[in-house]
Amino acid sequence: MLSKKKFNVNGDPGMKAQIQFADQKQEFNKRPTKIGRRSLSRSISQSSTDSYSSAASYTDSSDDETSPRDKQQKNSKGSSDFCVKNIKQAEFGRREIEIAEQEMPALMALRKRAQGEKPLAGAKIVGCTHITAQTAVLMETLGALGAQCRWAACNIYSTLNEVAAALAESGFPVFAWKGESEDDFWWCIDRCVNVEGWQPNMILDDGGDLTHWIYKKYPNMFKKIKGIVEESVTGVHRLYQLSKAGKLCVPAMNVNDSVTKQKFDNLYCCRESILDGLKRTTDMMFGGKQVVVCGYGEVGKGCCAALKAMGSIVYVTEIDPICALQACMDGFRLVKLNEVIRQVDIVITCTGNKNVVTREHLDRMKNSCIVCNMGHSNTEIDVASLRTPELTWERVRSQVDHVIWPDGKRIVLLAEGRLLNLSCSTVPTFVLSITATTQALALIELYNAPEGRYKQDVYLLPKKMDEYVASLHLPTFDAHLTELTDEQAKYLGLNKNGPFKPNYYRY
Repeated sequence: MLSKKKFNVNGDPGMKAQIQFADQKQEFNKRPTKIGRRSLSRSISQSSTDSYSSAASYTDSSDDETSPRDKQQKNSKGSSDFCVKNIKQAEFGRREIEIAEQEMPALMALRKRAQGEKPLAGAKIVGCTHITAQTAVLMETLGALGAQCRWAACNIYSTLNEVAAALAESGFPVFAWKGESEDDFWWCIDRCVNVEGWQPNMILDDGGDLTHWIYKKYPNMFKKIKGIVEESVTGVHRLYQLSKAGKLCVPAMNVNDSVTKQKFDNLYCCRESILDGLKRTTDMMFGGKQVVVCGYGEVGKGCCAALKAMGSIVYVTEIDPICALQACMDGFRLVKLNEVIRQVDIVITCTGNKNVVTREHLDRMKNSCIVCNMGHSNTEIDVASLRTPELTWERVRSQVDHVIWPDGKRIVLLAEGRLLNLSCSTVPTFVLSITATTQALALIELYNAPEGRYKQDVYLLPKKMDEYVASLHLPTFDAHLTELTDEQAKYLGLNKNGPFKPNYYRY
């Protein structure tokens, strides 16, 4: 059974910075033309344009070009409170969700443990995340825990249409489809928030767009909102900006910097998915290829380990001397990008920064060099500089473009500089189970916290919650933890049940 006390969070307030939001000039009282709605605009916020779509989706071959906003659809119960590509795809989506459930043991355990107690009873959660089979399991778990949910997608290419249809068929108000225009994107978020007779009291965000929209359009809603749970690098940064500017008016939980998210979603996930994304898009062999990986954080470490194991010659660029020393001790050559840009076969960005690969770098690359991004946002590669009259773009296959120079040289650009693994392949479901469980526990804690426990600030998850998430996944491996004796616990000054590491410990 879930105990409200069990999820007590005493995290420290996070650091803060000045907020800078791009002004969104979207008005919904005037409907654009069909052509305008279907145009695949690339100018949405960083988080909303990071692709997160399965390569094996039923949505890739749609036989209906009509905008979902122009359709009149109802589910089998007669409800029309949703907007998806095609409600008839629900059966396919349900099968995908059922498959995902097999690899998400912690969420399924939470459902069982909360059958009697509903820790989210009365919670009205508005969410803006990637809508895939894995996040559908999270949404249905929140519903099983007693919450009411309304959902939109956090980027225009991430939604699996069949999964969105399955959720709508199950009664979830979902507003999302793959290939939304910029106007569609904000319209979907608005439909989740601006509904008569229903007001959210919790926010689950991925990238900060939903939080920003409510601040901009419906600031009075925050009078009843108990807290925000944010999962992404960009979204957490935005929360810190709000906090420093004195504009954060509710408590917020930083899920991104939890140990289980950083180590598993970033390191182990990318160690597997980088090879999957490159293979599916290029059919290349990695042995002997020269690769430069920009950034040696958790994502970079995972990418480098995988490529080295496949026989690639791997170079690393890094600004942080500690990460740089780690790269050297792991056997990688630390270089500046300019030193190897003419000779490498693959360039991979993993920094979360902007303009890591500039037009100057792109001009100097060898013929057929593969360029891709594994960082959070789509700003690392200066793709905009390639959209000039002298360069020719050829679409080779889905998410693969050849950019051709006047002399015939070409580079292979993957996913237009967006997240490679999440747009060109899939992400291991088990890893997403870890992140989704952390999100669910953070929502439970913020929703049930007594008034005054959390101030209007950004909080980190404590080690105890990270350890609990990890423990829920250990039975999958038939793993058996060693238990401290009373004498050992006293010697170490620890509680036998944890937490076992101080907050400053680096795993």
